[in-house]
Parts: sequence; C-alpha cells; structure tokens
Amino acid sequence: MRPHGWLGLGVIGAAEALVFAGEPLVGQWFTPVAWTGYILFMDALVARLTGASYLTTARLEAVLVALTSVGGWWLFEWYNAPRFWRGGDDLVGMWWQYHDLEPDPYLRRMGYDWAFGTIFPALFLTATALRASVFARARTRPWRPPDALLRAGVVAGAVFVVLPMVVVSPWLVPLVWTGWALLLEPLNFRRGRPSWLAALARGDASLLLALLGAGAICGVLWEFWNFWAATRWTYTVPYLGHVRVFEMPVLGYFGFPPFALECYAMYHWVRGWLVRDPERERPLI
Repeated sequence: MRPHGWLGLGVIGAAEALVFAGEPLVGQWFTPVAWTGYILFMDALVARLTGASYLTTARLEAVLVALTSVGGWWLFEWYNAPRFWRGGDDLVGMWWQYHDLEPDPYLRRMGYDWAFGTIFPALFLTATALRASVFARARTRPWRPPDALLRAGVVAGAVFVVLPMVVVSPWLVPLVWTGWALLLEPLNFRRGRPSWLAALARGDASLLLALLGAGAICGVLWEFWNFWAATRWTYTVPYLGHVRVFEMPVLGYFGFPPFALECYAMYHWVRGWLVRDPERERPLI
C-alpha cells in the first residue's frame, strides 16, 4: 500500500488513543482528524485496487469533490436551522445540534469546513473500493427508466427539497435526505453525466450497490467516532428518538444509504456544469 495509506491508519490510531486517554485538544478536533486519516487510508486502498485515486491521479478532482462537499453540507445546515433564513433567532426544533464547539469563531468555521469537506471524499472513495471489490461483478438486466418516471422523479424531488424550507417541522427531515437525489439524478441521466441510472441502463448494478454500501459504512463510522468526540452532535427527532445506537436514533441509519446517492447526484450535477469534456476528464467514480 502507498505510504499515505499507512499514514492514514496511523492518524486514526493515534487520534483514537489520544481521545480515549482524555486529551482535550484531539477530542475537540477528533471528527475532522479521524476522517482525514480515513480518507488517506481509503485513497491508498483505492489506488491499489484500481490504479487511480484522488491523491495519486486525480488531484484536481479531489479539490472539486472537497469543495462541493463543503457547499453541500452547508446547504443541509441551512435546512437544519430554517429559522435563520426566515429572519428569526429561535433554533428550537433543529434536527441536530453541535456541542462543545471551538469558541474562537474563525477556528470554529475552519473546523466546520474541514469536517464538511471530508464527507463526499469519504463516501466516494468507499464506494470506489466496494465497486472494485465486493460488487465488481454485480450485474442486472438492463433497465432504462421511462421518461414519465424521470419527470415524476424531478417533480417529487423539487417538492421534497422545497417543502422542508417552507414548513418547519421535525417530521420532514427524511425529505432532505432523498429530495436532491430524486431531483438531480434524472437530470444527470438525461444529460449524459455519470449516474447510477445510466449504469443500470447498461446492466451494471455495481455503482448503485457500492454507493448504498458506502452510505451504510460511513454512516456507522460517523456515529461511532462522533460518540467518542468531545465536540459532537446529537439529534432531536420525533420518531423513536429515544432508541439510539451511539447518538443516532436507530431509524436514522436508514437515511445514510440514500444520502450517499444524494451526494453523488449533487456532485455530478455541479461537476457537469464545470467540466467541458466529460469523455476526456473521467471522474474517479
């Protein structure tokens, strides 16, 4: 394995050891540090499996993935505190809340962006590894969605992404984790951008399964590492909110697989507007 993979494992191991030892600084920055280590390790693993990775052959794309990740999660934060943009200061009813944050506003913002920038890379590297190994031979009968179904997906997605902004309700959080996938995946498919719908049309189920698997794996790791961190997040939801695995209500784990599909659709929608020659500049996944 390439050296940065061993470095990533070392970062994860050292961070966990220091957190369990009660080191306060590492506990405060544990989430971005641990996920940076995970990305380094997974990037080296992907390079070994496929011969390509963000840090070895696609560094420019790595920057775009990270920037899109930061912007994408700030969008979800906007959903989380809808009273901000409605002009109020009452934050009661937020779906998730952060605790013991860095008091300096500049360092706190850096911590936010650093942590947010690890989300898409971690998901996509995990999916790439799964697609090249566990799901490498996953095939299905070619299926092309009819135009009516694609239009219905776009309409449903538009409703899903707008409704939680208009109606402030804790019951609507599942719409946020599905709406952007419903809206953007059909648009990516129709414009010839990378999409799991296009893969299914070729009889390739590996992309869809790999993304769903990556969402599940990263979701468990997000909650596991969050549980031990000093700076952490907790949830307030009305459905089985008291039945938790780590800090996440148990039903919330079902949201991670579709969330991976959503991140993939969001990234390739953004990338589709920026890359002029998609055939020449192929993405990692």
